[in-house]
Amino acid sequence: MSRVASLALGLALACAQAPEPSALVPGDHERALAHGGRERSYVLHVPPGASATPRPLLLAFHGGGGNGAGFQRYAGLDPLADRDGWLVAYPNGTHHVFAGRLLTWNAGGCCAYAQEAAVDDVGFALAVVEDVARRAAVDRSRIYATGHSNGAMLAYRLGAEAADRVAAIAPVAGAMTLEPFAPRRPVPVLHIHSVDDPRAPFAGGVTQRAGREIRHRSVEGALLRWRAADACPAAAEERDRRQRPAADGTVHTATLLVWAPCAAGSEVRLWKLTGGGHGWPGADPVLPERVMGPRTDVISAAEEVWAFLGRFSLPRS
Repeated sequence: MSRVASLALGLALACAQAPEPSALVPGDHERALAHGGRERSYVLHVPPGASATPRPLLLAFHGGGGNGAGFQRYAGLDPLADRDGWLVAYPNGTHHVFAGRLLTWNAGGCCAYAQEAAVDDVGFALAVVEDVARRAAVDRSRIYATGHSNGAMLAYRLGAEAADRVAAIAPVAGAMTLEPFAPRRPVPVLHIHSVDDPRAPFAGGVTQRAGREIRHRSVEGALLRWRAADACPAAAEERDRRQRPAADGTVHTATLLVWAPCAAGSEVRLWKLTGGGHGWPGADPVLPERVMGPRTDVISAAEEVWAFLGRFSLPRS
C-alpha cells in the first residue's frame, strides 16, 4: 500500500471512530437507532444554552399504550429541564403491528407484546444513553429514570438490573413486577401512587385491559424489597402531609413516608395519595375519568420526581 493510501485509510478510520458532533441545538430531536434486531426510537429534549459541561440525563418512560411524545406532553418535565439544564429522553416502547401507538415495555412481569416477545428494553434504555452521549455531553454519574404505569415498572427494572449505571429512580403509578431481584448497589427510590388507583391497584391484584389479564404486585411489597436491598430502617418517618379539595367536593390527600438513612446514602420514599386515580399527579388525564379515575393535583409528580432525583449521583470511580 502506498504512503498516500495508508494515510487516507488512517484518516478514514480515525473519522469513523471519532465521536459524533455534540452541538445539538435546544429543543426536541427525534432519534432512531437499531437495537436487538429492531428499529427503535426516542425523543430527546435539549435545554436552552450551549454547554460543554456534562449534563444530567433523565430517561422518562411512557405508560402502556402510549408513546414518548405523548408522555412528554403531559409529564411536565421539560420546563424543569430547561430551568436546570438537564437532558430528557423519552424512549418509545414496542408493538408488533402499530408503529408509534399502543406501545408497551417489558418490565419483567408485564406487559403485553413487549413481555411476550422478551424485548430487551433494559438494553434499549442503555443504548439510548449511549446514543445521547455521542451527541451531547452527559454526566454519567447523574443518569436517572422515571416512568408512568408500565413505564414505572420499567424504571424499576432498569434500577435493579443497571444499578451501576442509574443514580436513582422515581416510578409513578406502577409497582415493580420483576423476578429475580438483585441490584448491584443501593439505589435511591421514590414511588408515587394513589391507594384509589383503579388500573394499578395499590395493594396489588388483577386488572383487565384489551382482553388481557394484568397481574399487579403491591406497592408496599415492592418497596419492602428495595428497603431490604438498600439496608433501610424497618420503620418509616412521616415527613409531609398535604390535602387539597377536588372538583367533586372530596378532599385528596398525600402523605410522604421516608425510610432513611439507608446504605451508601440511599433512601426509599413513598408519596401515598388518596382520592386520585391512575393519572400522573398534577397533569390532565390522557383518558376519561371512568378509565383513569379522578384527576389529582394534591402534589405535582414532575416537581417531586425532579427534586428527589437531583439529590443523588453515582459514586465516581
